[in-house]
Amino acid sequence: MFDIAFSEIVVIAVVALIVIGPERLPRVARTLGHMFGRFQRYVNQVKADISREMELDELRRLKTEVQSAARELESSVSNAAREAESGLRRVEADLNESAVKAPQDSEPRTDADPGRAPTEPALETKQEQSAAASEEAPRQGALPGFDRI
Repeated sequence: MFDIAFSEIVVIAVVALIVIGPERLPRVARTLGHMFGRFQRYVNQVKADISREMELDELRRLKTEVQSAARELESSVSNAAREAESGLRRVEADLNESAVKAPQDSEPRTDADPGRAPTEPALETKQEQSAAASEEAPRQGALPGFDRI
């Protein structure tokens, strides 16, 4: 702490012995020792306070960084959710449009006479097609209920 050599300490002790005297020197040395100890404790306490304040400042800075990162993450997630929602709405609108257009496009065309009834073979082919579809083996990896979609 102090840059004092042993010879300098001896000179200070001899001068103190001459000036203070042999009777009061032990009491003064004890008082100086107590004062020096208090001074050291005070310096250590100030060092600890400074280091605590530095740690608190660092924690505050870290807290603000984490909060800003959380805000950025929240905004990016909300942006992604908005984009996904708008995409789903676009797909839904497209599907609704195609559903509206599909019945108009798929109106039955009759090339034959309107008064003429369909023949039996045509009915049989539709029945055969539905029977073949029901007998079709389920696809591997297909989820139950989703194979009809």
